[in-house]
Amino acid sequence: QVQLVESGGGLVQAGGSLRLSCAASGRYFSSYRMGWFRQAPGKEREFVASITWSSGRTDYADFVKGRFTVSGDNAKKMVNLQMDSLKPEDTAVYYCAARVNSPYSYDYWGQGTQVTVAS
Repeated sequence: QVQLVESGGGLVQAGGSLRLSCAASGRYFSSYRMGWFRQAPGKEREFVASITWSSGRTDYADFVKGRFTVSGDNAKKMVNLQMDSLKPEDTAVYYCAARVNSPYSYDYWGQGTQVTVAS
């Protein structure tokens, strides 16, 4: 059974930093890509960043480019999101996701971790 567990959320002042981590469990877990999404109150879930294991390619939403960095270790089944220069509008629940059964869609999701940025 595959599970994704996020950690590292919390409250931070604007301009500060947080580091989120996501650990995948499951004896035969293997993914094409892992990513981060977020959902703010009253808004749709949106893509933040991802890493593709085969190429090492990373992708970012425009609103986090230059501020967030995604990294990970496929062998350790972990992906991280370093968030710097945080803004109040970054406040959201952040979710880890993985493309396991298909390279084209995210089919496993974590439970989410709250990030709150105070102004």
